[in-house]
Amino acid sequence: MLKYAFVVAVALGLGTGAVLAMDRTKAPEGAEVYFIEPANGATVSNPVTVKFGLKGMGVAPAGVEKENTGHHHLLIDQKLEDYNAPIPADDTHVHFGGGQTEATITLPAGQHTLQLLVADHNHIPHDKPIESEVITITVK
Repeated sequence: MLKYAFVVAVALGLGTGAVLAMDRTKAPEGAEVYFIEPANGATVSNPVTVKFGLKGMGVAPAGVEKENTGHHHLLIDQKLEDYNAPIPADDTHVHFGGGQTEATITLPAGQHTLQLLVADHNHIPHDKPIESEVITITVK
């Protein structure tokens, strides 16, 4: 049904957001995502190890539609603009569609903000977004 609705929306010039907003996956009650590492306020060196914590739901790779699951995205020095569309994939919106729960990243020296966001099989944030607090780290 989603594929058909997507084709109709694009054909009518409504864009993807109009349809995807109606089809957001409901978040499991009480689900939380958080940083295991690094801690808020930490001073770290490159490469930076980031460990993701998830409570109240499971992890499934992108493209796998399974109830009460999602996969991680890391927002670096960024806030998500549109919760009704797939999360962009670029240097500041890092996807972990393989189901990873840990990553090693390299950041320029200085202060950075990090936020975790879990999305469904289509990279769309859940209906009630599952997002961590924004933390600040300093890379020396």
